[in-house]
Amino acid sequence: MKGQNYRTQRKKRKGRRRRPNRAAAVLVCLTIVIGACAVAGIMIWDRSKDYVGEYERQAYNRQLYQGTLFASDLCVASGDVSLAGFEPGSELHAAALFDLDQSQVLCGYKVFDRLYPASTTKTMTAYLALKYGNLDDTVTVSANATDFNWDESVCGLQTGDTLTLYDLICGLMLQSGNDAGTAIAEYISGSEEAFAELMNQEAAALGATGTHFVNPHGLHDENHYTTAYDLYLIFNASLRNQTFVDIISLDSYSASITGADGALRNEDWAPTNYYSAGLADPPAGIQVIGGKTGTTDQAGNCVVLYDMDAGSHPYISVIMGAPDKENLYEEMNEMLTAGITGSSR
Repeated sequence: MKGQNYRTQRKKRKGRRRRPNRAAAVLVCLTIVIGACAVAGIMIWDRSKDYVGEYERQAYNRQLYQGTLFASDLCVASGDVSLAGFEPGSELHAAALFDLDQSQVLCGYKVFDRLYPASTTKTMTAYLALKYGNLDDTVTVSANATDFNWDESVCGLQTGDTLTLYDLICGLMLQSGNDAGTAIAEYISGSEEAFAELMNQEAAALGATGTHFVNPHGLHDENHYTTAYDLYLIFNASLRNQTFVDIISLDSYSASITGADGALRNEDWAPTNYYSAGLADPPAGIQVIGGKTGTTDQAGNCVVLYDMDAGSHPYISVIMGAPDKENLYEEMNEMLTAGITGSSR
């Protein structure tokens, strides 16, 4: 995977990591599709071949996988999973907590409901940028990539700006820049439309069959949706790349940008999740490494996070559709407390 060893190649970082990262132990292995799917005319993967997660070699001429996926090292649930000590608020769209070491769903509330993901979409955009891009490549920002409304989340990019792909991924995952997302899409696939096709093919390859993307940033569209479980699958796959973990661990990043007129300027970007921004504290004994937020009127307030307990055991936590930011982090803390600090290993 391109960028896997980027941390060792790049001598100077323009940001600070909040803690040492331990994602190397996080493994994802997508395996078998139940044989009954063949009766319904659904593609079956041959486990003896190295298809899984590889766009270039998707099984059977890149047909889209649909069906029931299971694997011994994935957290799998067939329905809701209750968590003692945590009662999701009635306004929430979904909530989930995944123990990566134990391959266990600790909490699952409406995890398979079709939901709008808002900017949590950008996790897939970053995943593809790291998979198919060269982090040192210089990207020129198009007029299309700067065509956003004043109240939409952007990195402050201007038409004709040049910056590296690495810069763009930092702006995407920290500042949640829609402009960065579009610039990445155009760099990888030539257009947003072509990139959305790649997003959907890759989502299917990861087993995220309740997902359909139409853009790289998550601005609302009725045909742009996912599930809390699919969001876990995508985020989990992203954690396999150490550069992804390094980026979401940053508490700030300063990008050096060359304008169309040749003038240099810096843009400073900070994380949008309240834990990394210092606006919320996780429960005692839990550290939030980083993650991705998303907010629209239709999606509500959403966040997917990479967490560690006091013993450095990794978790992924998801809250979708909270009515406001305060409620989002209150619900997250209650779930983390019940599921992590309230459990014994």
